[in-house]
Amino acid sequence: MSATATQTATDEPFTGPNLNVTLTCPECKIFPPDLIERFSEGDIVCGSCGLVLSDRVVDTRSEWRTFSNDDQNGDDPSRVGDAGNPLLDTEDLSTMISYVPENTRAGRELNRAQSKSLVDKKDNHLAAAYAKISQMCDGYQLPKIVQDGAKEVYKLVYDERPLRGKSQESIMAAAIFIGCRKAKVARSFKEIWALTNVPRKEIGKVFKIMNKVIQEKNAANPNALMFNQDNIQTTQTTAEDLIRRNCSHLGLNTQVTNGAEYIARRCKEVGVLAGRSPTTIAATVIYMAALVFGIDLPPSKISDKTGVSDGTIKTSYKVMYEEKEKLIDPYWVESGRVKLENIPKS
Repeated sequence: MSATATQTATDEPFTGPNLNVTLTCPECKIFPPDLIERFSEGDIVCGSCGLVLSDRVVDTRSEWRTFSNDDQNGDDPSRVGDAGNPLLDTEDLSTMISYVPENTRAGRELNRAQSKSLVDKKDNHLAAAYAKISQMCDGYQLPKIVQDGAKEVYKLVYDERPLRGKSQESIMAAAIFIGCRKAKVARSFKEIWALTNVPRKEIGKVFKIMNKVIQEKNAANPNALMFNQDNIQTTQTTAEDLIRRNCSHLGLNTQVTNGAEYIARRCKEVGVLAGRSPTTIAATVIYMAALVFGIDLPPSKISDKTGVSDGTIKTSYKVMYEEKEKLIDPYWVESGRVKLENIPKS
């Protein structure tokens, strides 16, 4: 019964509109058709014989004409505005009254009145801060997702009461730090300090305040904010987050990089070097991974890239050497790539 009904439904002819309609020239009958859209006249013309097939074409392109009344000293002839910017309060939908010396007194008064607008001043402040954040991020080659996250954080917290009295540079530095955590691009306080020239303690203080403000805003209205607190790494930057980038700067191969990440995970599980900074752990793990796989990498070279002193690296390595059996993957030994007795003590 059901099979018969299905066959009957399949045999029924399709009664909907035919969407496979192609405009062709009735004279040439060329397929695919050679048609030309002439937006200046509003016609569709056959490119082979010149037959006009349609005279109702609407130009959907941007308007780039110049008008003598508006074109002052070769200004931009565009009659359209910029794309909306969600990081600004007005979203670029406000009217800008230009001022030209030849304008009348009324034009000057209107321009002066608009320049006093609080909304425009707020947008100008935000635009200047965004430009500064972009400049800092570009100088350190941070990806655009970090820039967008830092700008989003800055807009959320820059005029909050707990941050009054803090310098704009410290707020920008903490915003970049949070943007890095949101984008899973780990950067330490020391690196942000080198980027922004803001002391590490000041960045840490402002970061804690901003993090608290964001948590309060999410608790008050969790559905209204684009910036979700869950996207921020609430824990401290780990050594694993720093190893791959440092190995890339040192020119190490994939085997050493993956080995260093494994040793770092084992250090965390076993508790070796507990209490040391992530930068120190990362530098020491890279040094140990290089020795394990027979790479000649002096501690001074690691110190230049990570900022950790040679003595700190050697002292931490001695602690890790005592627990080498727990830190090295047994598969490396079984496969013959690594021999524990060949690993030097220092």
